[in-house]
Amino acid sequence: MKSYIARACITFLAVGSLAAGALTSSVAKASPPRAPEVRDLQGLQQNFPASESVPAMIIAQTSATANSGGSVVSNAASATLPILAGYVPDDKYKLRVGDKVSFQIIEDRDAPRSLVVADSGELDVPYLGRVLVADKTCKQLADELKAQLEKEYYYRATVIIALDVANKLLGRIYVWGQVRSQGPMDIGVNENLTVGKAILRAGGFADFANKKKVKLVRAAGVDGAPRLTMELNMVDILEKGAAEKDIILQPDDFIIVPSRLISF
Repeated sequence: MKSYIARACITFLAVGSLAAGALTSSVAKASPPRAPEVRDLQGLQQNFPASESVPAMIIAQTSATANSGGSVVSNAASATLPILAGYVPDDKYKLRVGDKVSFQIIEDRDAPRSLVVADSGELDVPYLGRVLVADKTCKQLADELKAQLEKEYYYRATVIIALDVANKLLGRIYVWGQVRSQGPMDIGVNENLTVGKAILRAGGFADFANKKKVKLVRAAGVDGAPRLTMELNMVDILEKGAAEKDIILQPDDFIIVPSRLISF
């Protein structure tokens, strides 16, 4: 009986030794832990269409910096990259009367609102009321509204202003006096409308027009420019071809064609 128990113990010890050896061999053959992988962002970019960029989330997750010793140090700054690219509003076009723009405050999570620049050059902005916007770019206006909103209504306001439809008319001039058709006249954008062209568009001179003393009255400018009154000899300009004496009109200019005393 004692010999049987001894043989059983020896067998158990042998099996345990074999199992321990197998476990040690398995651990020895296991590959050591690898350093975090650093992906090639340029190569990653190639996997996206040319019209798209690598999503910021992907960049934040894969960006890392390798030090001189070959180890990899995670770039904490990359984890703070914004998911959405910043919106860059137009900084060249200046708003004019009749322009239609969209207005949105991202924090409200509302759809953009369509607003139109009134004849006074103002925009009726939610929360703020009437705001003068004429001659300001969308970027300037967005920055100005952001500051006002954050002063009174918001802890943080992300304001987006985009031009939807630009008014095709630059403004109006007015022709009065001895012409065939008196009244206002529209000036198109990029149109060089001169005094001579405006008179021709008004149907030309009437029978009693004093062509040599046509007056152009220009109101004082918002930038401090003084009020101007100029007298033009339209006989030289229209009949003798002295086009260099003609003057390009600006919005709100008045052309006054006086009457001559005697009709020949």
